[in-house]
Amino acid sequence: MTHPNPVPKTWSGRFSVPVADAVMEYTASVSFDQRLALHDIRGSLAHARMLSEIGILSAEDFVAIEQGLGEIADEIRQERFVWHLHDEDVHLNIEKRLTERIGDAGKRLHTGRSRNDQVATDIRLYLRDAIDDSRRQLRALQAAMLTLAEKHVETVMPGFTHLQVAQPVSFAHHLMAYVEMLSRDYQRLADCRRRVNRLPLGAAALAGTSYPLKRERVAQLLAFEGLCDNSLDAVSDRDFAIEFCAAAALVMTHLSRLSEELILWMSPRFNFVRIGDAFCTGSSIMPQKRNPDVPELVRGKTGRVTGHLVALLTLMKGQPLAYNKDNQEDKEPLFDTVDTLSRTLRLYTDMMGDITVNADAMRRAALEGFATATDLADYLVKKGIPFRDAHEIVARAVRHAEEQGCDLADLSLEVLQSFSSRIEGDIHAVLTLEGSMASRDIPGGTAPARIRAAIAAKRQDMACDD
Repeated sequence: MTHPNPVPKTWSGRFSVPVADAVMEYTASVSFDQRLALHDIRGSLAHARMLSEIGILSAEDFVAIEQGLGEIADEIRQERFVWHLHDEDVHLNIEKRLTERIGDAGKRLHTGRSRNDQVATDIRLYLRDAIDDSRRQLRALQAAMLTLAEKHVETVMPGFTHLQVAQPVSFAHHLMAYVEMLSRDYQRLADCRRRVNRLPLGAAALAGTSYPLKRERVAQLLAFEGLCDNSLDAVSDRDFAIEFCAAAALVMTHLSRLSEELILWMSPRFNFVRIGDAFCTGSSIMPQKRNPDVPELVRGKTGRVTGHLVALLTLMKGQPLAYNKDNQEDKEPLFDTVDTLSRTLRLYTDMMGDITVNADAMRRAALEGFATATDLADYLVKKGIPFRDAHEIVARAVRHAEEQGCDLADLSLEVLQSFSSRIEGDIHAVLTLEGSMASRDIPGGTAPARIRAAIAAKRQDMACDD
């Protein structure tokens, strides 16, 4: 809970008039940055230990700080900590509470640092944990997709371009396209994490500090892989947060594309899949409705996450070095992006385990759009006809089949030979949906053997990553 209090600001000695209540309410961030509290305490403990090791803090002060911060962490976890609006932010709230508990030792904790490098460190600690969680959730979603794919390696569906029937593919192959997209998302987050995992502490307000701090020791204590090498950059840039939001926007974009397909496939006009009741809602007026609300909201929330990315880019674009108050506005978009991505991944993983596939409807749809026309063209090429000529021959055959209201495979051998004398009795095996799929037996193709191999390879890759 958050309460106002009349305690003077830590910097109030410079001013003759107290800050106006409206300004205080407008500039305070504790209502949202309190979620950084445990990360703030973790960073403070590492900073205090280092100060003790180099002799700036006495052993007694360090023990008091360590004990006091531990007790405050317990208060926060148990939701007993009282947040004060007049203390502006998470950092000052914790520092004030620490001083209340342990006296002057609490006032010495801030030696050698600024809120500028402190908040940059807190955000990096928070975001590092969020990235690790997002990557675990991505793997869980991929595993759910692979499980569904394994059941439908030989389930035929129409592959589309321009939302028109193009060629027959396996439903598993279609799902594996999204598994690949999520693999790249997983890699992007891992790459982003390396740049997040750099320590800003020691940059102080903007120019470093005159205290002989051991920044490498703090980095070691906090499991950072290295230091931010320039103090101005360390406190002022938020490109690591922007990069995360960009990666998150791509994850959401990929899931939005799949959501759009699920929404279409749920329609009676497609009837390809049925999403479990737990992930659908009804209508207040039409009792027959089963609305795919989860995929629709994923599609909608993608715009929200993309908007946060644009907001952070816009936030940074006009700022001179070094820190500016503008950067207080980095947290809410970042926090909401983390929350939205996490909830979406968890819900999507559960939903993928509750999807029923209508294989018959998929097969019927694949038979409706001359999906094997390219196979006929390829057949003619293998018989020595130039591809462009084969293309023209098949186009005429398709037009004839369309006029007759049938598929290419339904045309008799005699009719097919009227378009080309190179067509022989083996043609009908080529024009089947299964024959078309099986013929694409190259790496990345939709042949069932290739799909099974791709699923096995992906499971192996995921196991190695773990």
